Amino acid sequence: GVPSSRSSDCSVRESLMSILETVHHVLDEEAKAILSIAVDNNFVTAVALLTTCEGRIITTGMGKAGYIARKLASTLCSIGIPAVYLHPGDAAHGDLGQITSKDFLVAFSTSGKTSEVLDLIAGGRRLGLQGVIGITSHSDSKLRELSDVVIDMGKIREPDPLGLVPTASSAVMLAIGDALAVALMEIKGVTTEDFGRRHNGG
Repeated sequence: GVPSSRSSDCSVRESLMSILETVHHVLDEEAKAILSIAVDNNFVTAVALLTTCEGRIITTGMGKAGYIARKLASTLCSIGIPAVYLHPGDAAHGDLGQITSKDFLVAFSTSGKTSEVLDLIAGGRRLGLQGVIGITSHSDSKLRELSDVVIDMGKIREPDPLGLVPTASSAVMLAIGDALAVALMEIKGVTTEDFGRRHNGG
C-alpha cells in the first residue's frame, strides 16, 4: 500500500536525526584529533628554522595533504613570507628546479611513506635545501628519517564508517599549518598594513 504521510514524516525525521548524529560525530572526532596534537619543542624548532629562511618556504604533499600544503603556502604569502606549493608528482618532471639552496621544505604526509614526497625530499637535498620540516602521523614513517624536525600529528582515527577517508587527518594538518603561520606572523611582527598590501582584495 501507499505509505501514510505520518510514516513518511517519521522516516524523514529519523533521516534528519541520523544526519545530525553523523555531523556531530565528525565534528567531535576532528576536534578531538586537533586537541590531541602534541604541542612540544618541535614546533619551536620548526618556527625557528623557518625564520632563518632566506629564500622561499616550499610546501608539498600528495592528494588531500597536497591541498593542505597549498593552503599553507597561500597563507604564508598573505603575511609576506614568500612560499610556493610544489606538487610531488611534477617535481620529478622538471619542477624540482624551483628549489634553491636558500629554501626550506614543509612536507605533509599522514603515512610519511608516500614515494613521490620522499623522492622530492631526496631531490631537494641534492639541490641544497636548507632544511625539511615533516608533518606526519605514523611512527614508522620514512619522512621522519628524512626531516630535520618532525611535527607529530598523533594517532589519527578517521571518523567515516570505513575509517579511511582523510578528514580528521586533513583537519589536523590544516591546524598545524595554521599554527606555524600564525607563530611566524607574530615573530615577524606583521601589521594590518603589511597584510593589506598583499591581501588588498578584501
